[in-house]
Amino acid sequence: MTKHIFVTGGVVSSLGKGLTSASIGMLLEQRGLTVRMQKLDPYINVDPGTMSPYQHGEVYVLDDGSETDLDLGHYERFTNSVLTRDANYTTGQIYLKVIEKERRGEFLGKTVQVIPHITNEIKDCISRLATDDVDVVITEIGGTVGDIESQPFLEAIRQFALDVGKENCLYIHLTLVPYLKAAGELKTKPTQHSVGLLRQIGIQPDILICRTERSISDEDRQKIALFCNTPFEAVIEERDKDFSIYEVPLSLVDHQLDDLIVRRLNLSAKELNLDNWHDLLHRLRNPECEINIAVVGKYAEHRDAYKSIYEAIDHAGICNRAQIRVGRIQSEEISREGPERILSGYDGILVPGGFGERGTEGKVEAIRWARERGIPFFGICLGLQCAVIEFARNVANLKDSNSTEFDKDTQHPVICLLDEQKNITDMGGTMRLGAQMATLTPGSKVQNAYEATTVSERHRHRYEFNNVYRQQFEAHGMTIAGTSPDGALVEAIELVDHPWFVAVQYHPEFQSKPTKAHPLFDGFVAAAVERRNKRDTNVVEPHIANETSTTDEFSIE
Repeated sequence: MTKHIFVTGGVVSSLGKGLTSASIGMLLEQRGLTVRMQKLDPYINVDPGTMSPYQHGEVYVLDDGSETDLDLGHYERFTNSVLTRDANYTTGQIYLKVIEKERRGEFLGKTVQVIPHITNEIKDCISRLATDDVDVVITEIGGTVGDIESQPFLEAIRQFALDVGKENCLYIHLTLVPYLKAAGELKTKPTQHSVGLLRQIGIQPDILICRTERSISDEDRQKIALFCNTPFEAVIEERDKDFSIYEVPLSLVDHQLDDLIVRRLNLSAKELNLDNWHDLLHRLRNPECEINIAVVGKYAEHRDAYKSIYEAIDHAGICNRAQIRVGRIQSEEISREGPERILSGYDGILVPGGFGERGTEGKVEAIRWARERGIPFFGICLGLQCAVIEFARNVANLKDSNSTEFDKDTQHPVICLLDEQKNITDMGGTMRLGAQMATLTPGSKVQNAYEATTVSERHRHRYEFNNVYRQQFEAHGMTIAGTSPDGALVEAIELVDHPWFVAVQYHPEFQSKPTKAHPLFDGFVAAAVERRNKRDTNVVEPHIANETSTTDEFSIE
C-alpha cells in the first residue's frame, strides 16, 4: 500500500518546508523508491497565476499548463517525481470543486459543511496520487500550524490516517528553535507550543525537524523529545546552510532521517547512494573561475520572483565549473542612470519575463548594451519581446516599434497579442500555458545547444512576435532559431555575428536541474566564461548591490 508523509510547519513561515520536503523525496528516490510530491496551499486564490510576484514569488508552470506554487520547482529540481495539476491544490480550488458539486445536486440536499465535505475533498486530492506504482506520497501543508486558513487541511490529514491506517502515515513537523543572543541560548518553547497546537488538533508528530542557526545540544533535543512526546532519535537538527541549499539532503542523512522514515513506514528500500550529489557539491566548492551575471528584471529586488532563473544559472555554473555572482538589477535603474553605470563589468546579461509596461524601457536599453558590446545575452519570455523591440528600433530602423501590450497605437507592433487570446476576458489560467513543441533551425546556436531539432518547453504568455515583420528582421541579420511545429509562432531568435545573443518565448528555467543544467543556460554561462577569459585582467569589477545565488538561500528570514 502507498505510504504517506505529511509535512507541516510551525512557529513562523519561510522555514523551508518546500526544500525539506524535496530533500526527503530525493533521499527516498535514491533508495530506490517511487515518490510523488504534493503541496496544499491555504490561500483562497484558485491558483497563484493572478497573484503579484511581490506577494507570492514566481509562478511555477507544469507541463500540463498548471500554474502552481514555487515550491513545486524545488520538487522537480530535487526529484524525478511526475508533477501534474494534482500536485498543487489551494483552498480556492477545493471550495470551488465542492460548490460545483453542490450546484449539480451531488449532495442530495444535505447541508454542505467544512466537515465532512471540504475535508473529504482534500482527502480525495491526496488519494489521487496514491496509485499502484507509487511507494510514497509526500504532501506539504502550506502555512503555519495555528493559522485559521490551514485548519481544514490539518483536520483532513488527521482523518486520513484513520482512513488508511496509522502505520501507512508519517507526520513530520518542521519548527523553529531560535537562538536568543541576549540570553545566549537556544529556546525550545516555541517548538513545544507549535507541537502542542498540533496535538490539540489530534496530530502527534512522528518526527520533528528543528530549523536553527546553531547546533542543538543533546540536552535540548532530550527536552524537546520529552515535552513534545517524540522519540529522541526523531528530533532532527537542520541548521542554516551558509554554502548551498544542495547541502540540505546530506545534512538530513547525517542525522539518519532517511533510515528513520524507512523503518517507521516499513519500506523495502535499497542502500543510499549520493555519489552524484557529492559530485555537484564538489563542483560548487571548487570552481575554476568566477563570472558576473546581471539579471535585469522588474521584480529584481524580490528574490523569489525569479527563483527558478537564479537556480538555473547556478546549475549552469556547476556544469561549467564557474562560481557565479548574480547582480539583481531593477530595470528602472537602467532607465534612470544609464546602462554604462549599472552594467559595466558584467560578463553576461539575462532579461527574464514579466508583465506590464513598467521597467520595459530599461530592459530594452540593457539589451542594446549587450548587443552592441558583444556581451552574452539571454532573453526569456518578455526578454525575447524586449529584444525584438530593441532590434526593430535600432537595427531595422523601425523607430516607433513596440508591443501592443505597452502601446496599442504603436506604428510598428512588432509584438502583438496571440490570436487565441483576442476574445479572452478572464485573467486566471487563460494564457498560452504548459509544454509546447518547438522546431529548431538546423545549425543555429539554439539547435546546437539542445543537440536536437525538436524540443518541448513550458510557456506562459499572451503576446508573440508579429510575423508581418519576420522577413524584415531576417534581412537585417536576425535568425529565427525556433518556431512552433506549424511555423506560425516564433519560439526563439538569435544573432549569428554575436558571441551569444539568444532569446526564447518559453521558460527553460523550469526544466533545469542541479545534476543536469538546461542546455540554453549552459550555453549562456559558457559564453560568459569565454568572455571573462578573454577580458583584460585589470578591468574593474561591477558593484553587485543585490547579489544573489542559490548557495546562500537556505536561511531563516
